[in-house]
Amino acid sequence: MDDRAAAQVAPYVGRFAPSPTGLLHAGSLVAALASWLDARAHDGRWRVRIEDLDTPRNVAGAAEAILRQLDTLGLRADAAVVRQSRRTALYEAALQRLEALGRAYPCACSRRDIALAVAAPAAGDPRAEAIYPGTCRAGLHGKTPRSVRLRVEAVEGSGEARIDWLDRRLGAQHQDVARAVGDFVLKRADGVFAYQLAVVVDDAEQGVTDVVRGEDLADSTARQIVLQRLLGVPTPRYLHTPLVRAADGAKLSKQTGAEPLALDDPLAALRDAGRVLGIEAHGTRLADWLASAVARWRDRVEPAGGDGDALGHDARLAAARTPPRP
Repeated sequence: MDDRAAAQVAPYVGRFAPSPTGLLHAGSLVAALASWLDARAHDGRWRVRIEDLDTPRNVAGAAEAILRQLDTLGLRADAAVVRQSRRTALYEAALQRLEALGRAYPCACSRRDIALAVAAPAAGDPRAEAIYPGTCRAGLHGKTPRSVRLRVEAVEGSGEARIDWLDRRLGAQHQDVARAVGDFVLKRADGVFAYQLAVVVDDAEQGVTDVVRGEDLADSTARQIVLQRLLGVPTPRYLHTPLVRAADGAKLSKQTGAEPLALDDPLAALRDAGRVLGIEAHGTRLADWLASAVARWRDRVEPAGGDGDALGHDARLAAARTPPRP
């Protein structure tokens, strides 16, 4: 049984994993609603995980405020909320396992060192980090270690570390991690465990079978599959939702100053998010609208153990902007 099939036969477990760097906005609500609907449509369980490892960027009180927002919207978890900041022993154990496999090594390079060593950033994107050139693979030569990186070549017998995976909305995807990313960070210079490692450990430990999240995270999937295979944990199914964009076309995000959700009318906020997802539900009460939305979503998907998914290449999920409220 391959790693994807193993996830499909397990009881459905989904999750929403916000970072407390600010409150939920229209874009994050789309991902939250989609993950909740997918869990309910599959008669599964839905978990909430606060990804608060990046302490320098956390906003005081944001985690609690996000949970209140979800509660106001009727999106309630089926288990106690998990916080990454209380799970560092799990990440350390995973890191030690990768070190024992000879796949993790210390790196003394700063971002400036890497920028000076390479000619162009990853994938030609000027906003992307430069591809790590492997400077410290052969040892630090007396330099002080800063971060810990993963040696990515020779994964699954491929020196190119090519990862092929299927997204339930975007279809067939692939990435050569060695060429597109290089040896990526597992633990940062400030001692914080990197997102890529923490999310893999958390999803495996929580039994997550289906990851539904924003399309901006699709590029992380191949790196996470590399780690899943090395750590011997199942690969979930993935569904990446369309992004909500501002009037200038930029992705709404906390970093670009996206306005927090106005929840004086939570039903209106849900309707806006539903339209982005191609869901035209009915109901004048919150519970009725959510029940209708689950039924609409269920009509478009097969059970989690099925061979296909009606969400794949669904034009109704191609919307990228929430329509303005009348």
